[in-house]
Amino acid sequence: MKRRAAVTGAGGLLVAAVLLILTTSAGVAAQAVTAAPAGAAHGGGVPAAGTAPGSGAHGASSTGTAHGGGAPGNAPHAGGIGGAASNPGSATAAATTPAPTGPIEKLTERGPVKAMVKLEPAAPMIGDAITLTVEVVAEDGIELLMPEFGQSLDRFAIREFVPKESADSTGRTVSLQRYTLEPPLSGAQSIPPLLIEFIDRRPGQRPAPEGEDTYELITERIAFEVGSIVPQGAADDLKPERGPLAPLRERGPTWPWLVALLALSAAAVPIAWRRLAAARAARLRRSAWDIARARLDALVAKPRPADEQTIDAFFVELSAIIRNYLERRFELRAPELTTEEFLAVASTSPDLTGEHRAFLRDFLRRADMVKFARFIPSPADIETALGAASRFLDQTRESAAVAAMAIQRSPQHA
Repeated sequence: MKRRAAVTGAGGLLVAAVLLILTTSAGVAAQAVTAAPAGAAHGGGVPAAGTAPGSGAHGASSTGTAHGGGAPGNAPHAGGIGGAASNPGSATAAATTPAPTGPIEKLTERGPVKAMVKLEPAAPMIGDAITLTVEVVAEDGIELLMPEFGQSLDRFAIREFVPKESADSTGRTVSLQRYTLEPPLSGAQSIPPLLIEFIDRRPGQRPAPEGEDTYELITERIAFEVGSIVPQGAADDLKPERGPLAPLRERGPTWPWLVALLALSAAAVPIAWRRLAAARAARLRRSAWDIARARLDALVAKPRPADEQTIDAFFVELSAIIRNYLERRFELRAPELTTEEFLAVASTSPDLTGEHRAFLRDFLRRADMVKFARFIPSPADIETALGAASRFLDQTRESAAVAAMAIQRSPQHA
């Protein structure tokens, strides 16, 4: 019994010793596990001794995990660095193409006429106003017929329209139309081609193509993009459709309304056409003096002719200024008539007094003598001709508005 008790006591001591050793080993292991995250946090991914190259901070940045399967607490920190390192590449890939800056310009040219169409801004947002500028430059002796108001622009809301016509220092005609437009919706938009007509009244040139009234110049189409203010992904927040609507109640026949509408349209179209024609004619008459005055001032500023050839060219240009002014100012369409035939047509205008007709007869006949009879005028004769032409323009300028009002009030334009 005593030996069994001794054996039993010794066995108990052995078991207790084993339990103590196991307990101590578990405590040391727990301390090691506890110290591992702290070391990783403070070391910033520095590899331990004996580890392979590349298993330190770079490995953590690219993979987001610690080398050798270290403590999980290091993975978020390493993953953050990797994310930051990859952000510049992601931002570059996701960046949108910058919007174009400056206006969009399209230049079209035909013979002596150049047309520049400019649109700005190039990339508007919905709700922004856009400016469309049509500038046409024609050589001396070219009669321009600019696009009618709103031509091909019915898809836009026209907020403002400013026409302008002048002449530059070389005698060229500069016509400008400026629109302030508002696009109806976002997305792809375009300014359609515009039609510009002109008549070539220069000496020795054909006024228009055979069988046509005018030359035609058609501008290029301008395509642009209207940005939307709706943020991306907003369509996902929209509510689903409600379904089909209830049927409308039946209405009566629509043909009586259509007949009435057609009748009104048939009555309104001739009136509108006559009013537009009268307004266009009045605009041309009002600008005739400005164009002729600019051309005459440019001629006066040039050196006086000294020999037979330059004198002939000088009087050809001077007589062309007066003839073009009469044609535009008094609606005298006679580009191919001789001087006598032209004077006969001009004498029918009620706005020309007897004094004006006498001046024209003497002025144009003197010009013909220089051009055809080789008459060489003296410097005093040249100055007299320039002064007479200037006085004629000024004397007939004031009655231009009166003539325009008279035409608008006449029965055929009523």
